[in-house]
Amino acid sequence: MKRLDTEFTRFVIVGGLNTGNYYLVFLLCHNILYLHYMVSHIIGFIISLVISFFLNTYFTYKVKPTLVKFLQFPLTQLVNIGVSTSLVFVFVEWLNLNSNIAPLAAVVFTIPVTFVVTGKILKK
Repeated sequence: MKRLDTEFTRFVIVGGLNTGNYYLVFLLCHNILYLHYMVSHIIGFIISLVISFFLNTYFTYKVKPTLVKFLQFPLTQLVNIGVSTSLVFVFVEWLNLNSNIAPLAAVVFTIPVTFVVTGKILKK
């Protein structure tokens, strides 16, 4: 069981929880509060980003959260969005992968990249 207790495993768990947080907030804002889907998306993203920061500092990397780290943390998501968007384009346009499958394939590559970038920011 100790082999499963790694930073990367904890990072994947936090990512799953964070995805659930985002989606729950999105659904609440969009379907119950009747906010526009894009407003709901942004609210969900911001709330899940804050939750993700604290889960990653305390649980994944076991470091002390600081204001500087909190302000730098959104950079991890910029990397994630940039890499995943590029990969989806390459998979669909150049490798002719089904557009419904391409985002799932991109996750396989973005998880390690985001893990490294997040670790560098939070472990400073």
